[in-house]
Amino acid sequence: MKIGFIDYYLDEWHANNYPKLISDATDGRLQVTLAYGHIDSPIGGRTTDQWCRDMGIPRAETIDEVCEKCDAIIVLSPDNCEMHEELCQKPLRTGKRVYVDKTFAPDYETAKRIFDIAEKSNTPCYSTSALRYATEYQNIGEVDAIASWGPYSFDTYSIHQLEPVMMLIHAKPQSVCFVPGVHGYTLLIRFEDGRTATINGFDMHSPFMMNIALKDKCCVVNVQSDYFGGFIKNLVRFFETGEGAVPHEETLRIMAVRGAGLKAAQKPGQWVNI
Repeated sequence: MKIGFIDYYLDEWHANNYPKLISDATDGRLQVTLAYGHIDSPIGGRTTDQWCRDMGIPRAETIDEVCEKCDAIIVLSPDNCEMHEELCQKPLRTGKRVYVDKTFAPDYETAKRIFDIAEKSNTPCYSTSALRYATEYQNIGEVDAIASWGPYSFDTYSIHQLEPVMMLIHAKPQSVCFVPGVHGYTLLIRFEDGRTATINGFDMHSPFMMNIALKDKCCVVNVQSDYFGGFIKNLVRFFETGEGAVPHEETLRIMAVRGAGLKAAQKPGQWVNI
């Protein structure tokens, strides 16, 4: 199976590592065979041509070329989710299986527009954080409340906390409150059924951890499993069988919380409806 990359710029961690991870996970059945970079990398130092030479992956001159020549497509741009709506326009009209890298969209409205393209074209697609596939988050049981920790900024890294929180608390989010701190932030989330969650992001490195309140006890989760390996297995399953996609409704809820969180960050300490 030929996999095509569509990226804002190619010299970034996901584009640099996905080809080997996918090939190794499938004994070479799936290969990244073509890559398109919208611009040269502003951070990595390698141009699109240099990246393609170094990786041994031919360069596509247009998105159309990737859509035509590849069996399945990965839309990357992991650190510039504002580019996904533009980069997804053509691949999500192909009918081929498409994975859109985290973070899917800046907010609910953008996410809904992107999914509408796919649904009207009957194009199978999904998006997720790799943290969804940490073994520590599986088979937790019914959750009443969560306090989550993770590293770095809300804009880029909150998806890795929001994804498992929303996966574990199956409820409609109602409102959020953003509290900035000296070395990070806290986002409080209220759900319509009365349950709550907090995500805490620290400017410096932090483990991904949770204190989870169940019906009769609390459990502390410290993510140490190979969640990226679990994600790649899920991605391969989706490309080969069409199974394993995260439901669009769940992704839309996650993006709604993220969008509300960005608004709440502009007025700290005030509740913002989702």
